[in-house]
Amino acid sequence: MTTPHPGFAHLERLTDDTGLFEHARHAIARREHGYCTDDAARGLVVTSREPDPSPGVTRLAERYLAFLTHAQDGSGAFHNRLAHDRRWTDRPGSGDWWGRALWGLGTAAARSPAPWIREEALTAFTAGAARRSPAPRAMVFAGLGAAEILRVRPGEAAAVALLADAATAVGLPGEDPRWPWPQRRLTYANAALAEVVVAAGHLSGDDRTLAAGLRMLTWLRAVQTTGDRLSVIPVGGWRHGDPRTRHDQQPIEVAALADACATAAAVTGEPGWEEGVRQAASWFRGDNDCGTRMWDPATGGGYDGLTATGPNLNQGAESTLALISTMQRARSLP
Repeated sequence: MTTPHPGFAHLERLTDDTGLFEHARHAIARREHGYCTDDAARGLVVTSREPDPSPGVTRLAERYLAFLTHAQDGSGAFHNRLAHDRRWTDRPGSGDWWGRALWGLGTAAARSPAPWIREEALTAFTAGAARRSPAPRAMVFAGLGAAEILRVRPGEAAAVALLADAATAVGLPGEDPRWPWPQRRLTYANAALAEVVVAAGHLSGDDRTLAAGLRMLTWLRAVQTTGDRLSVIPVGGWRHGDPRTRHDQQPIEVAALADACATAAAVTGEPGWEEGVRQAASWFRGDNDCGTRMWDPATGGGYDGLTATGPNLNQGAESTLALISTMQRARSLP
């Protein structure tokens, strides 16, 4: 089946000269909800990944990079929320948004075809990489940015240390084959935890860590597959021993699984991982628990979630970025 190409039209619709609006009602930006570093970082990831970006996509990358460098303070921490009046509503910190900022900066520093973007992104990444977060997922997102740096700049000391600490923050899988996961609960962006362990094992030459990450990802993919389709962990999460619910499923889970399977395929050379990427793309096309398409071809926007009665038709930044990211991964397959 042909992989749809949603393009960047909806991101352009949600982006002004300051940044990327977080929320939308249907396809129209909700300006009153302002902007966040989380989304600017994810925007920088997908614009930097684009193999042959148009001038418009490069301008989006510049805008998201400028937002991130404005959000960063002198200690390497980041604000997360900016109101529409361009005033920060929080203090700088090292929560998930710090980790995602480093993921975006690392991706831009490694992949952007524009040398001025690579240079500035590396400067900001290096400042942020001196920090650590007590939140495991924040460390995971930061570790993914470090892995991007190390793929093109092996031995970069700040990235080496950050990636190792990210894998340590995740931990190793348990011995119970029914739940080989380091935590007793699956929550959000679960596949990113396995991906950072895979990346850390591969880039450090640690076969034990690599095998642990692949074991985690193998199990996670299995529990999120029903027949031949994905049925990802819903927004409420799933605790070991509890009944499993099916809704509301979030596009971020699908994108995280596509990223992790693409990394596993690149590391192992095993074509079975590519099928995980294809299943993620198919989830957006309608091969999901409701049999409904999860994006709007008229706008290029991704729907905000899969409910028991179908899609949430709002097309916010997070869901649209998840759509673009997943389709980028699918188009890169052999």
